[in-house]
Amino acid sequence: MDQLQFHDMTLTWLDGGVTGLDGGAMFGVVPKPLWSRKYPANEKNQIELSCEPILIQYNGRNYLIDSGIGNKLNEKQIRNYGVTELSNLDESLQKLGLTTSDIDGVLMTHMHFDHASGLTKYEGDKLVSTFPNANIYVTQIEWDEMRNPNIRSKATYWVENWEPIQDQVVTFKDSIEIVPGIEMIHTGGHSDGHAIILLKQKGETLIHMADLMPTHAHQNPLWVMAYDDYPMTSIFAKEKILKEAYAGGYKFIFYHDAYYRMVQWDENGKEIIDSLKRGKEAKISIPVK
Repeated sequence: MDQLQFHDMTLTWLDGGVTGLDGGAMFGVVPKPLWSRKYPANEKNQIELSCEPILIQYNGRNYLIDSGIGNKLNEKQIRNYGVTELSNLDESLQKLGLTTSDIDGVLMTHMHFDHASGLTKYEGDKLVSTFPNANIYVTQIEWDEMRNPNIRSKATYWVENWEPIQDQVVTFKDSIEIVPGIEMIHTGGHSDGHAIILLKQKGETLIHMADLMPTHAHQNPLWVMAYDDYPMTSIFAKEKILKEAYAGGYKFIFYHDAYYRMVQWDENGKEIIDSLKRGKEAKISIPVK
């Protein structure tokens, strides 16, 4: 498992599953000859996307960023979403001397199925919470839509991902400080209730932009997904955040990127000056520049 030490925080990427979504949908109106130079596709035009929760161990507490693809998908869903691996969080946590009961908080950037399906699991025929002792943090807007999806969003907001955990949910409006050094901020864009996460230690910042920038190849503010419910909101939010991040020397961490765990660009956003590559080799090789 890949790890990143960020001062007093230890970040570990857990085995949460791998999907293969359509590259055209993931890059929206950007022509394939452009995006495929940065992020490759297979013969079905699918790109490899990890769904690997980031465990943050800090001051004796254990927090997760998102929950993985889970193990509840049926054969049709596995086919349609190009799932090549389901979650194996129990084994990942066991290697660290932990269990799912040791998770104190789950920071949900949003509740789409590829982020939220790991929140619940089957015990026999009954759906139960995967993380029974955790507070589950999510924006109020996202939580409301999760439970009352519209004609578009009902395809990704699944009742089996929220019913068993509703007593654990802690909602917020604009932002919330989970503990000093860990903050969630509502952005909208990808979904109306989408949030990003900032980790701050000793004057330095790690930023997790979630599905505003799911991979390093989505760095351009105009490169937003066809999956985004409010693409112009995504673009404006990315422009603002990236300007601040470059100036502040932020490092970007990823849930979906099959090639990088962390990337830091220079103050102009042109050159990568620091990175942590994903230790697990992707099934689709990235282009050689």
